[in-house]
Amino acid sequence: MNPFVLALLLSSLGLGTTITFMSSHWLLAWMGLEINTLAIIPLMARHHHPRAVEATTKYFLTQATAAATILFASTMNAWLTGEWDILQLSHPLTSTIAMLALALKIGLAPLHFWLPEVLQGLDLTTGLILSTWQKLGPFALITQVAPATSPTLLVLLGLLSTLTGGWGGVNQTQLRKILAYSSIAHLGWMILILQFAPSLTLLSLTLYLVMTTATFLSFKTSAATNINTLALSWTKTPTLAALTALVLLSLGGLPPLTGFMPKWLILQELTKQGLPLTATLAALSALLSLFFYLRLCYAMTLTASPTTLPTTSPWRLSSTQTTLPLSLATLGALALLPLTPTIGALLTP
Repeated sequence: MNPFVLALLLSSLGLGTTITFMSSHWLLAWMGLEINTLAIIPLMARHHHPRAVEATTKYFLTQATAAATILFASTMNAWLTGEWDILQLSHPLTSTIAMLALALKIGLAPLHFWLPEVLQGLDLTTGLILSTWQKLGPFALITQVAPATSPTLLVLLGLLSTLTGGWGGVNQTQLRKILAYSSIAHLGWMILILQFAPSLTLLSLTLYLVMTTATFLSFKTSAATNINTLALSWTKTPTLAALTALVLLSLGGLPPLTGFMPKWLILQELTKQGLPLTATLAALSALLSLFFYLRLCYAMTLTASPTTLPTTSPWRLSSTQTTLPLSLATLGALALLPLTPTIGALLTP
């Protein structure tokens, strides 16, 4: 792709998200989401592969449906209340429709069906953008709409997402689909705690972005797309293979890694709010996610690759990729748990 076109598309991605962040009017927020969607479409289809074109088409249709529904909900709210302000979404019907449309936009269960298929058709770099940056704009709107939404709906969306993210990833062999179900599960945890402690949702989202970035960059560096190719990682980059296994365990929420921090604080807060059953179901769903992360770790660190000639050739090629973002993201994904008391103090009002 032409570097000037690439720069234009990436700047449009940033502009769309910034407009959504700064908006207090539904039409401006909708425009920001549309700019975001239109900017990533060419990035998704740039390889002209049938799978990429299929994924782009599915993504475009899904996002167009969600955006139209958001516009419908905001117009209906303006008709009923005379207000276009995002924080004035006071009618229960419009707030429910808007929340479901935003859930479709980021891939919350039960509106998640497009996400694994779309992510599977993309390369790892575009998949990283889709799994991280594209979540920010809709999530900013979800945070503002949540106070007007039914608490039961939020808990239901959160629990369905954590359970779907756990069950869906158990039988997968493609890494991008596994990361898609991982995304669904993590978003479920964020939605679950949103009405009780928005600051914890922000913390969880930040740490999810760090851990997912480290995972995608690790797979990109080792050119791994399915579980079988993970067995070759230790011969190409042994240090990175060991660190990637730890990053995957951190994504699963295993102490003493960073990923344990948001799950620990969220379960603690749910228990304080008198929701022990919800906390128990969320914790059990985390075990499902941990199972398929352990499968990846086993394939990466405890299996030996076949020693035939075709498999030895890529080992001799040194990588020319930049490793600074990977190093910083991996450090953040592994070493932030000791800062939990400090972060907890900062989050306490």
